[in-house]
Amino acid sequence: MPEILTLNGVSRKFQGFELQDVSFHLQPGYIMGLVGPNGSGKTTTIKLIMNMLRRDKGNITVDGIDNIAEESKAKKCIGYVSDENIFVEEWKPIDVAKAMAIYYDTFDKKKFMTFIDRFELPLDKMIKNFSRGMKTRLMLAAALSRETRLLLLDEPTSGLDPAIRAELLDILQDYISDGTRSVLFSTHITTDLEKIADFIAFIYRGKLMFAQNKDDVLADYRIMKGRPSQLSEELKKQFIGLRESQMGFEGLIKTGDSMDAPAETVVEPATLDDIVVYHTMGGKEEA
Repeated sequence: MPEILTLNGVSRKFQGFELQDVSFHLQPGYIMGLVGPNGSGKTTTIKLIMNMLRRDKGNITVDGIDNIAEESKAKKCIGYVSDENIFVEEWKPIDVAKAMAIYYDTFDKKKFMTFIDRFELPLDKMIKNFSRGMKTRLMLAAALSRETRLLLLDEPTSGLDPAIRAELLDILQDYISDGTRSVLFSTHITTDLEKIADFIAFIYRGKLMFAQNKDDVLADYRIMKGRPSQLSEELKKQFIGLRESQMGFEGLIKTGDSMDAPAETVVEPATLDDIVVYHTMGGKEEA
């Protein structure tokens, strides 16, 4: 079975920003979280996969299909949820169902209506009158109601209340459960990824910092805390990102470097949020 998604040396240059040489792959049956601060290149990466932006160089395949040479075929493999509404604002959910049935022969209206009910969306209301969370739920209902191999989600949990967000995470795990489908999930809510992601890809300033197994990522880093007197200039050099105050210091450090921690400093496991935040503060790149 081919990889569900492959990016190889993908670049795209804009005025003032460049996505540089991004390469990663996603096997069937897994969820990958795409993380990074706003403006780092997450949405650009997703739009390049969807061919909504043309890459300057590199290759992208979806289920072994080149996303430019066979764009229509590649897109039929993808269920896409944007961070903005993709449907006509004057439509109602039933109009979305009609359009989906025309464009996609695998669209299942019964399944769509089940999701509409499950997500508590009104059938008689125009999309322009939906909240952001409601629009996201509508796009999810459409994406989940046809046969796809890849769910491509750009900030899908933003604007969702905690109960719906938890339900979505369950739905994503159900989606990949047969081992033939995958999810690429861009979000700034890293706690969601700690619950369900198998792999993490971290993009910062247009560069891919790492794309690794989530458990390996979490094992690679530690948070170190201590008093100001314990923070030597030599120790400072070990930190990826560091906060200092009159009360003490706290920073992100590689697990191997934490082995030489000064006595009485506190070393704790790092969360994904810690890893993203401190990389952003420090601006360091992985060797």
